[in-house]
Amino acid sequence: MRLFSIAAVAAANAFILVHYVWAIRKKRIQPALAMWVFFTVAVLGSFATYLSEGAHSPLDNILNTSDIVLVVSVSLAIVFFGDKSSRFTRFDLVCLGAVVAILVFWAFTRQHAAAHLAIQAILVIAYFPVVKRIWNSDRNTESFAAWIGMLLAAALSLFSSKGWLATVYAVRAVVCTGSLLLLMLRAHRREGRARPVGERT
Repeated sequence: MRLFSIAAVAAANAFILVHYVWAIRKKRIQPALAMWVFFTVAVLGSFATYLSEGAHSPLDNILNTSDIVLVVSVSLAIVFFGDKSSRFTRFDLVCLGAVVAILVFWAFTRQHAAAHLAIQAILVIAYFPVVKRIWNSDRNTESFAAWIGMLLAAALSLFSSKGWLATVYAVRAVVCTGSLLLLMLRAHRREGRARPVGERT
């Protein structure tokens, strides 16, 4: 089951990566570079604190490991094919500053678990802008395929995670992506109800 979990998580994140890069190249989506730079710093920090907490390998937290490939690759795709004009919002800067402060704290104190947990809290907070946007929207603006893939990857990673920090990382991802999918479904239904009767399918 462990090998299946590792392979399935890697495959799910590979699908998400291909989907995102294709959508960016086709100009179907315009993700903000600032947000993905923040995700890159946070995911790298989470990975570093996890490996430092015990005698773990990258495969022991396959979700975090494959997330690094995903966020770095999407960031590069935005640089080469997407909208590079996006700026950090005040919220982006606060989240990024918080992660950097946590990493500085970790560098001096070597409190691996505390730093890892604090980064997970910041990653939860980072969902707030997209949650607010979808909550107030009358239509879904996100990709169901990508977010379902993220949810499946997070859930499947629980079968190969080693150490409680890896489990926290995966559970945080399951809760965040699952909650966002429910909001997307709500927005999709609101869009359907808002259409004229003759246009509903």
